[in-house]
Amino acid sequence: MANLLMYFASLTPATVSNTNNNIPQMTKTALTAIPSKATTAAAATTTNNHKWQIAQDLTLISTPSKHHHYIAKDYTTFSDEFYTSQAQKMGDMMCTLLKVGEDPLEGLMLVDAVQRIGTDYHFQNEIDAILEREYVNFTNSSSREQNYQDLFHVSLSFRLLRQQGYYVPADVFDNFTGKEGKIKQKYGKDTRALMGLYEASQLSIEGEDALEEAGNFSSQLLNAMMRTSLNCNDARVVNNTLKHPYHKSLAKFTAKNFIRDYNGASANKKALQELAKMDFDMSQSVHINELVEISRWWKDLGLAKELKLARDQPLKWYTWPMAALSDPRLSKQRIELTKPISLIYIIDDIFDLYGTLDELALFAQAVNRYV
Repeated sequence: MANLLMYFASLTPATVSNTNNNIPQMTKTALTAIPSKATTAAAATTTNNHKWQIAQDLTLISTPSKHHHYIAKDYTTFSDEFYTSQAQKMGDMMCTLLKVGEDPLEGLMLVDAVQRIGTDYHFQNEIDAILEREYVNFTNSSSREQNYQDLFHVSLSFRLLRQQGYYVPADVFDNFTGKEGKIKQKYGKDTRALMGLYEASQLSIEGEDALEEAGNFSSQLLNAMMRTSLNCNDARVVNNTLKHPYHKSLAKFTAKNFIRDYNGASANKKALQELAKMDFDMSQSVHINELVEISRWWKDLGLAKELKLARDQPLKWYTWPMAALSDPRLSKQRIELTKPISLIYIIDDIFDLYGTLDELALFAQAVNRYV
């Protein structure tokens, strides 16, 4: 949640041109995520005196909607040069994906990079083609014995294919592990391979105990290497991998670290960096517009005025759909999902703060009849 709040604190229109002079005021008021010392002290006092005043105590997370300043939707614009440049860079990356697809490992590494900076939705056809070809080769036993003798390659292929929905058996790692899932000694100091195996183990399913053990063992080896043999930069990369494996993270919050530590071709690194920056600016604009629409809906609903003690946190409620539906094209779905989430919080407050036991029993019966 802290990372999400830091992201929203950055949602200012500084990187794009404004079409409304009230935007800076709206941004400071409606999207505040970091309180001043005075605000913190006041909130602490309120908490001590009136522990039941949820809406006041939690303004650190979301300023109450009565203070919001509303503006027209789509108030941010991008220049024609921006769109032209973005289209050109996307076209270049598509060509690169098609070209590297001829080299299985290089293609997989670029697919991984595009996913990790959160721009994979632009290149889904190219990614599908690469992974479909990889699945055919990877599941062919004779091809696997001949071409998949590198632990990092197998780990990366396994993870990307499972993420895409392909079923790949965990026994593809049998050649690299001994008893109890321990890595064979010759792979025990290969940092990249161990990180790949740890990432792959995050997609284990029920019954794949050997893969889970391999993941735990690789984690132990990586932690030991951080303490003894790795330089500062390598230790930082390993630490980020252990704390934030891709399968359990949001690309929006890990892209910056990934690009900084990217070890692929320098031309690809520059292209990925430029794509990530452009996509972040576009996504930022989309999220601001969504927040404006959600805040307007919440104000018009009027529950914040009717239920003075209930939570008034449209920003907090929006973070759930924003994290679950990260594709910028799913704007309508994020907005619509935020609405029932907000009502769930309000119902929770009704049970905690408003109703008597008899009233809540009747309320629950009414809800059950409706459902």
